[in-house]
Amino acid sequence: MKLRNIVLSAIVCALALPAMAASIAKAGKWETTVQMEMPNMPMKMPPQTFAFCLTKEQAENPENLIPKSGDKRGGCTYTDVSVEGSTVSWKMACEKSGMTGTGSTTYHGDTYEGSMKLKMHDQDMSAKMTGKFLGDCDGTEVNKK
Repeated sequence: MKLRNIVLSAIVCALALPAMAASIAKAGKWETTVQMEMPNMPMKMPPQTFAFCLTKEQAENPENLIPKSGDKRGGCTYTDVSVEGSTVSWKMACEKSGMTGTGSTTYHGDTYEGSMKLKMHDQDMSAKMTGKFLGDCDGTEVNKK
């Protein structure tokens, strides 16, 4: 379970980055579903769904949102962030867990899809992400700062 929590924490942080790092994402409430896959795992992990609020200021100032000093939960830093058209890509490294990875997300107006390839010690993992815009923030979502 601990490995799962670390992985999910890293993914939550990583998902916030592409949504906020690109002006292609609009301000408001977004819902994200993440499906993790780990080879040789005896059972499939259930998808995780959560909502986050992207403020107008965050959407307009993406450079302020990249966690350059690392995320407090996962100790993750993001590098090589690039935006090409409607696709955001990045690399990440999580010092506390020893996890590294790459990812990308492509936006289609009110939806997005993406994937990440992760490695922690000798274990390869992958994640598929989908998201949809739900409208105005209402306080029930995670606030990404």
